[in-house]
Amino acid sequence: MGYLYFVRHGQTVWNVENKICGATDIALTDLGHQQAAETGKQILKMGISVDEILYSPLIRAAETARHISEITGVPAREEPRLTEQNFGKYESTPRDGKEFQKAKESFACRYEGGESMLQLAQRIYNLLDELRAESGKKTYLLVAHNGIARIVQSYFYEMTNEEFAGFGVKNCEIRRYTF
Repeated sequence: MGYLYFVRHGQTVWNVENKICGATDIALTDLGHQQAAETGKQILKMGISVDEILYSPLIRAAETARHISEITGVPAREEPRLTEQNFGKYESTPRDGKEFQKAKESFACRYEGGESMLQLAQRIYNLLDELRAESGKKTYLLVAHNGIARIVQSYFYEMTNEEFAGFGVKNCEIRRYTF
């Protein structure tokens, strides 16, 4: 039996402003940097054993992973498939906007200028299948985004559409999954 850990990146300005970040490269706030450092300390305190950190190339996740890696000594490498979903025309718009909330109900439709939920699930499920094959040999920590967290959760647990749409992970929250 193997484990996989997931951490959402630290706080960004757009998180504070309730805007959709998506594939837009938004930096961490000062609090976001502090959250990332505290997460590294928490991993050590909890005795979590990880062989490698895989992180999204977007700066908010890359910086979070860097802080965790520096504190824990766990090597980190970029994994492009962990890039957040491209929400197209909805990037930088309010997360709770009515038009966006309605668009989220259509998993197979691409957001104008973006990608569909199914496209996102395909790339994340493929990555998770690869990590499952390593299960028992290596334990990974994924540092990514809330949309990725939703897909990871759906890989490990049955979810209704409503549960999937409503699922979220707080900034720098640590979650453990069992293969």
